[in-house]
Amino acid sequence: MGHLSLPVLGAVFIASACAIWFAGIQLSRTTDEIDSRFGLGQALGGLILLAFATNLPEIAIVSAAAVQHNFDIATGNILGGIAIQTLVLVALDGFGVPRRPLTNATESLVQVLEGTLVIAVLAVAIGAILLPKGVVVGRIDPSALLIVLLWVGGLYLVWRASKSLPWKATGGAGPDAGARRRAKARKPRSTAVTLGIFAGAGLVTLAAGVLIEESGSAIATQIHLNGAVFGGTVLAAATALPELSTGLAAVHIEDFELAVSDIFGGNAFLPVLFFPATLLAGQSVLGSAAKTDAFLAVLGILLTAVYVAGLVIRPKRQYLRLGPDSLLVLILYCAGIAGMVLISQSTH
Repeated sequence: MGHLSLPVLGAVFIASACAIWFAGIQLSRTTDEIDSRFGLGQALGGLILLAFATNLPEIAIVSAAAVQHNFDIATGNILGGIAIQTLVLVALDGFGVPRRPLTNATESLVQVLEGTLVIAVLAVAIGAILLPKGVVVGRIDPSALLIVLLWVGGLYLVWRASKSLPWKATGGAGPDAGARRRAKARKPRSTAVTLGIFAGAGLVTLAAGVLIEESGSAIATQIHLNGAVFGGTVLAAATALPELSTGLAAVHIEDFELAVSDIFGGNAFLPVLFFPATLLAGQSVLGSAAKTDAFLAVLGILLTAVYVAGLVIRPKRQYLRLGPDSLLVLILYCAGIAGMVLISQSTH
């Protein structure tokens, strides 16, 4: 797409982002129906199926970038996507939850485990970045494989915790309230129709993800924007649209646990993409990460830790329509992006 003019590339980028937004809405709705119909449960349905569905743009972008050896786009989108998807919780807090912070509205400590899983996989990613350039054995990066194993183990712990947790919520509607609200809000339709809509929305999301990566990479080249900065900000924001649409749908029916789990589940899944990216590229994608990528991973850990603390403390007051944790996350994100730009400029 490099031969196209900047206005045309911008139009393709915006159209692809719109397609991702509307397809993401359908993915979230049908995933919720599949979850309920097949009895997957929130841990398996939300953290696996929904994480996969809403991260289809990232899967398409990372796959295309890995094949073309655009590692700065791939790593920036994965690690920058975590930071900006965490910022989606700020939007949900400010526009979706009335009269109290989002972390006060949640009624389960399972989300604390989910946030801890995000921190754990990011810590491994940072450690891999600091090691000597990635070693690949049979097209497999051991560090990326460790992230996959850690993710699978974390899913098992979250699943166990969702079945039985010694800590109990008090004064709320209970952990099954969201499922009952979703069941009431959902219009019945056949399993075949639901699966068909899910598959169709997935194909649209994949195609739009490839187009947004191609047009975005061309735009970054024409305006001389560093690939890591672009991948970690503008491109990551566009591919976070499914999470935003899913979260708004969840808070609309007052299923605040689902809204938080969608974000943490997707964030824990993103570093797993380093494994297939290495298989496609034939060399370590994680081992090619730059200082800006490590900085984005640290930023993701910091933002997640703030929300984990908020889920435990459950603040009651709002400031500027935001909980204190969301306000702090917003400030830290802005400071982090400014720091990333400075790092990017210092390396050129």
